[in-house]
Order: sequence, then structure tokens, then C-alpha cells
Amino acid sequence: MNNSTPVSYDALLVVSFGGPEGPDDVMPFLDNVLRGRGVPEERKKEVAHHYYDFDGVSPINEQNRALIAALEEELQANGVDLPVYFGNRNWHPLLTDTMQQMKDDGVKSALAFMTSGYSCYSGCRQYREDVQRSRDVLGDGAPVVDKVRVFYNHPDWVEVNRLRVAEALDEIPIDQQSDTLILFTAHSLPQAMADSSRYVEQLEEACQLVADLLGDFHWRLVYQSRSGSPHQPWLEPDVCDVLESVSEEGVENVVISPIGFISDHMEVIYDLDTEARECCDRLGVNMVRAKTAGTHPLFVSMIRELIEERMGLRPERRAIGQYGPSHDVCPEMCCGSGRQPPTKS
Repeated sequence: MNNSTPVSYDALLVVSFGGPEGPDDVMPFLDNVLRGRGVPEERKKEVAHHYYDFDGVSPINEQNRALIAALEEELQANGVDLPVYFGNRNWHPLLTDTMQQMKDDGVKSALAFMTSGYSCYSGCRQYREDVQRSRDVLGDGAPVVDKVRVFYNHPDWVEVNRLRVAEALDEIPIDQQSDTLILFTAHSLPQAMADSSRYVEQLEEACQLVADLLGDFHWRLVYQSRSGSPHQPWLEPDVCDVLESVSEEGVENVVISPIGFISDHMEVIYDLDTEARECCDRLGVNMVRAKTAGTHPLFVSMIRELIEERMGLRPERRAIGQYGPSHDVCPEMCCGSGRQPPTKS
């Protein structure tokens, strides 16, 4: 779908996951995240210690505030007059509270940027369900919320990730760079959930597009941050398992690129900067972790472009690779939770 006629919105809503901002927040936050998911109590306590190691503070909220500040400047500089609101699914500022403020401010319709570039239940549909749940709570007068499309194959997303990997490769001795293995990482999902979306397909495409621009490097897509029951199939292979195997094959240098994430939040700095690095140190593998997109100007301008596109102000819908630009309006049954028949869209 493409809007050929300009569409008016009153505001932009940045919707993210949320994270604790102090030790007392950690367990209530995890209760929100894991409610109804059947995650063992031992695993919840293990994840809690990840946060306690950083004084109970996740960097995600501050990173989102920095992104919002950069985006506000970008919108203003390009004549896009949209106030920006910030709401989280799992911790303050909670989405319902933010949408109440929007309603109080007279916002009737908003455009949402959700902080995931890929299609899956936990990265798209669940966000949309939470927005609708908030609208139901607020009742009459709640803002109508549309979303911008996923951007895994937008040329600027691909280029930002290429730049980040290239920066990491520069930290490898030049005579060893050609033999360096690039591991692209993304959040693991239950296999049934992945099968109900285009998540893996889109990740593989994004990795291939970045790799094509980098040149002749060996690369693999791996997964991290599994949290479910050990008896439930999840996407594999795990990044640390792969590090073990490639070490045995003689790989000496590895660049890890968290292409599945937009910022260096807890699952990046703990699962990669702590656990994966400890694994590499033990194995004697030199590891360099590429940065995420963060507030890179090219990423910020890409978000502004997607906003303009959804508002009907930009006729071109840029995408590279084999799949073309994703839809604006999600089909009713796309991105299943895994508890329903998978639907490709």
C-alpha cells in the first residue's frame, strides 16, 4: 500500500519495549515482560541479575530518549511538524499513560514508529495489540494510531549496518581482516512464532544485503537472548555455540554485528559484550562487537523518510534486494504468536 494523497497526523508515537531504571524496578518489569509466557522462575532470576549487574538500570529508555531528541531535530529541520511522544510496552513511560496524555493534548490521529525493523509477533503485532489495548482502556476519543512499515531492506538501514561492521573490521589487524568471520545476531524466537512470520527471511535478506556491500567475507546469522522453556524449540544456532564450533575450526577473529537490534540495550551489552566476550576470551578468539544503528544520522533520516512516506509526502518507497518495500497496513493474520496457523504475508 502507498499513500498517494497526503494524510494528516497530529503526532508521532515512538513505541518501545521499556526497561527498569533502578533496582526496585527490575522484578516488576520482568513480571510484565514474562507474564503468561511460561518462563521458569530460575530463568527470570538469572535475567534479573543481568540488570542488577548494571545497578538495575537498562540503557534502553535513555537510548530511546536520545533517538527521539535526534528525530525531533530531524523532523523540524525538514519541515515535518509532528510532536513526538514516547510509550513503552513493559515499563514507564507506559503506553496507556502516554496515549492518555496524547488524548488530553487533543491528538486525534498519530503515526507510530515501533523500534523493530523486522516482522514477527513480538516485534510488530504485539506492539499493535498493545496500542489497541490502550485505545480500549481510554475509550471514546482515544487517538487512532497507524504505523510506519518495517525497514529491514531499506537502503539506509543496510548502509548503517555496513558502516558499523566496517568500523569493527578496522579494529582487526589488516592482514587478518580477510579471514575474519562476521556473525550477525538477532533475538531468538520460539520456532512456532518464527514460522508464523517473515522474521527469518527478512533477517537473512538484511544480512545478505550488508554482506554484499562489505565484500568477500564469510558470515553467518546466529541468535541470542533465548528465554523460553528448554523443552520448546527456539531459533538456533546460539551465538556462543557457534563461537565454540568456529574456534575449533581455527577462526581467530570474529566481528559480531547485532543487526536484529536498533540500539545497544541490555540484551546487546550483556549477551554479547559480557557473555559472548567471556566465551571468546576463554577460547582465545579475538572478538570485536559492531555498534548498532543507535542515533546514526543516516538511521534518523531514514525514520523521517518513512514518516514522510506514510504521510503521502514521498512517492518513492525505497527498498533494495528481492522483496521490495513492506506493507503499511499489516494483514489481519500476519505475524502470528505461534498459537495459530502460520500465515505468510
